[in-house]
Amino acid sequence: MTEPHYDAIIIGSGAGGSACAFNLIQGGKRVLMLEKGDFLPKDGSTLAVDQVFGSSRFKNKQPWLDSQNKELTPGEFYNVGGKTKWYGAALLRFSPHEFNADPDYDCLGWPINYAELEPFYQQAEQLLAVKPFAHEKQLTGLIARIVKPSSGWRAEHLPLGLKTEILDHPDEAKHFDGFASPGGFKADAEFNLLTPLLENPAFQLLTGKEVTSLIAKAERPTYIQGVLCADGSRYQADHIILAAGAMTSPRILQNYLQQSGLAKILPSAPCVGANFKLHLNSALLAFSPFKQHDMLRKTALFFNEKFPHSTVQCLGWMDGELLATQLPGFVPRFIANILGQRAYGFFVTTEDSSSPDNRIIVGSEASLPPKLDYLPRRTPASAAEHKAVLSAFKARLMSAGFLSFSKAMDLTATAHALGSLATGSDSAKSVVDARGKVHGMDNIHVSDGSILPRSSRVNPGLTIYAWGLRLGRHL
Repeated sequence: MTEPHYDAIIIGSGAGGSACAFNLIQGGKRVLMLEKGDFLPKDGSTLAVDQVFGSSRFKNKQPWLDSQNKELTPGEFYNVGGKTKWYGAALLRFSPHEFNADPDYDCLGWPINYAELEPFYQQAEQLLAVKPFAHEKQLTGLIARIVKPSSGWRAEHLPLGLKTEILDHPDEAKHFDGFASPGGFKADAEFNLLTPLLENPAFQLLTGKEVTSLIAKAERPTYIQGVLCADGSRYQADHIILAAGAMTSPRILQNYLQQSGLAKILPSAPCVGANFKLHLNSALLAFSPFKQHDMLRKTALFFNEKFPHSTVQCLGWMDGELLATQLPGFVPRFIANILGQRAYGFFVTTEDSSSPDNRIIVGSEASLPPKLDYLPRRTPASAAEHKAVLSAFKARLMSAGFLSFSKAMDLTATAHALGSLATGSDSAKSVVDARGKVHGMDNIHVSDGSILPRSSRVNPGLTIYAWGLRLGRHL
């Protein structure tokens, strides 16, 4: 039986892969998408605190090594829709200046400018129905106290990929930030991009397909024409698109470059896996003497120009059940409930600088785990700003009557993993060109967060969607 011909094979079903598939199908192309995981259940278990945060039922279980060769387990997700099923639906554009290099802060520049990506930002916002939501009563009062004149702080509405109907479903409204919505109230790659494509005969999605190797044309190692999966199946296409995320895509490419000998030839080979970043993030809990009743909560974003690479974002619903998953086991539940009723959550985010030494590394032997070699001290500018913005925002909360505590996110928190196949115009300093094709190779492109040379000061999801839409249009 003859294998069907595909114009493109996309490895991964997250934001970048799904967006690329969407525009390829609009252009009349035949697309095969290969996803390592499966569809998530729609039985409500993805809203259960004990399963999502307690037992981490849906997260990756594969061990990695850190820079000290100690074992860690990154918080990756392998399912249809990828991390977009679990994100907080905050969908923001990068600012135009964040496409430029910032040498003083050790940030790489993009090979394109904001104007090049703007039409695809617009398309992504339309497909994901991005909109602001009104601030609830108690948050409105808190914002007023934080952004008092001369405070230096200002607040903006946070653009969200949520359906307004979520407000009529309290269980979903309280469990969209960090949870997967079984009702489809949160915009994600599955519901908004892939579901419409599944009815198109030119699109095929196969789950349980872990891609282990790239396949090249005979006697031409730079010409990639197919993929090999862990189950032994092989597929061929005119274009192969890596969209498995910044933790996985570089490993697939690294393995191929080493096996083919191209690792010693291609100028871009040393950059594969390098410049990895994941934002400097801290979770901050603020406690008031009074009970907090707002439900949606995640509607505001704070800026302070003293900290040009940082933002503070409201988090979603907080209660005793959620708080208990982050407290030591000896803390009684009634204490967690009392604290949870009086808590607001914030996410303090600082743009990660770039360091070629922060990188993803495949195991030197097949039996060894991959390595996440990352140390914040390699990016001192971002580490210093993060410490300063965290201190300043805590002071503002204190003046507003909230006592706050923070916790830095460690290496297991890889929700914003980026940069490990950075795009750029110089093949000796980047991995993919301005159109997403791997420097020095044919037929292989990248469409996920690994291409981002900068992480900016906001969530990267919308930019990854926009890049994928742009790549799909080009192809």
